[in-house]
Amino acid sequence: MLSSAWLLVTVLLSSSYCVAAPGPKSITAGQSISLQRRTPSARSVEDWAAWAQNEREFLTNRYGGTVSKKKRSEGSNLLTNQNADSSFYGSLAIGTPPVSFDVILDTGSADLWVADVSCTVDCSRVAVFDATSSSSFKNLSQPFSITYGSGEAAGSLGQDVVQMAGFSVSNQVFATVDQVSSGLLTSPVSGLLGLGWQTISSSGYAPLWQTLVSSGAWTDPLMSFQLTRFINASNVQANEPGGTFTMGFVNSSLYTGSIDYQDLVATPSFWLLSLTSMTVQGTSITIPTGSSAYAAIDTGTTLVGGPSSAIQNIYAQIPGSQAGTGSWTGYYSYPCDTQVNVAISFGGPSWSVSPADFQLTQISSSDCIGSFFELSSGSGAPSWVVGDTFLKNVYSVFRYNPAAVGFAQLSETALAMNGVNGDPPSATIGSVQATATAGVSGSSNSANKWSVNAGAIIAALVPVIGGVLL
Repeated sequence: MLSSAWLLVTVLLSSSYCVAAPGPKSITAGQSISLQRRTPSARSVEDWAAWAQNEREFLTNRYGGTVSKKKRSEGSNLLTNQNADSSFYGSLAIGTPPVSFDVILDTGSADLWVADVSCTVDCSRVAVFDATSSSSFKNLSQPFSITYGSGEAAGSLGQDVVQMAGFSVSNQVFATVDQVSSGLLTSPVSGLLGLGWQTISSSGYAPLWQTLVSSGAWTDPLMSFQLTRFINASNVQANEPGGTFTMGFVNSSLYTGSIDYQDLVATPSFWLLSLTSMTVQGTSITIPTGSSAYAAIDTGTTLVGGPSSAIQNIYAQIPGSQAGTGSWTGYYSYPCDTQVNVAISFGGPSWSVSPADFQLTQISSSDCIGSFFELSSGSGAPSWVVGDTFLKNVYSVFRYNPAAVGFAQLSETALAMNGVNGDPPSATIGSVQATATAGVSGSSNSANKWSVNAGAIIAALVPVIGGVLL
């Protein structure tokens, strides 16, 4: 095996910018040699990365340092699209021996919880956690509760081995809940995995993803989503293939071009960006600025909610639109034969929302409901919640350090998955590539998840989406 020093010398020689050009004549003493500058060959980012790594390791070894050889890994979790884009869930495993559970993946909250064996409301058709069946479970004897726009869940905290996408945390804190609001869980989903930051954790403990990334378990400090679209497909089943969730890397086959990263606008809590501009039917509309433009990028929310003034301006560009009443208060109807084109920018490129995603459901022979609605957020909460209506149209990346959210155009490979019926992935227990240990400190946070959770949309709209109301 070649030494790092020899590899460095080889790389440097092969990329020299200035070389001697010997002529046919011999050179006598005292004679000068002319030098010619050679145009360097183009070097890829990968070439530069390899050179940089060799340089760092060579100099570290030369001057007595130690190069870390800690193994890093990456993993994927196939998703399921539930009830025609109402929610997206993946799978993980808990306990010893491990038992698999389906959980909603939610970047708008930061706690992991699953239904407990003692849960009786809406838990009869889902997998439940039985602490007595896990030899590694530790009861923390601490109460837990979390409130969503769609209801709440309550129970107690414990610690156990949690595995997902080839990663394992030996002492992850999570909640086993015995009280769940009706409609919050839809079979086969047993709970929810929060992918927001620890600062919004109701338990106060670090979420699974943050434990993994902060321990260096991931190759790259980021996670990503590609979500499928079935809202406009025919013969949709309750559960369809939902796309891909990755940990520690981005799947380059699922996007094209570059990823545009925008730094978070505040200390990490929710994944907050500033919504800087929006066009509707090609016309730029007026939207709030400053902190009133803060938008949470939330995979656990089905639709897009925003300030009343902005939502009114959106529908003002759509002829025939009307404010909803009764159960549809805060929503707007518009003629179903209108193709609505919305594009959003968060400070970089403008990202289009498919007209199919803008059209939530049909409520009469001619009228449809739009997926952008008026949101009255609480004190300290962002004015916008940008959910799957938007995220189905981009490849989204959530980066730990530097903290940012990135978007890229979906590739043809990703787009080809939309509306293609198939068997949804089943919850499986795979081999572990990398492990981490969670911190032991935690303090209960009073913050609730302010956004409209997928469960609320499912409960309210499944009877509607199932058929046209005439």
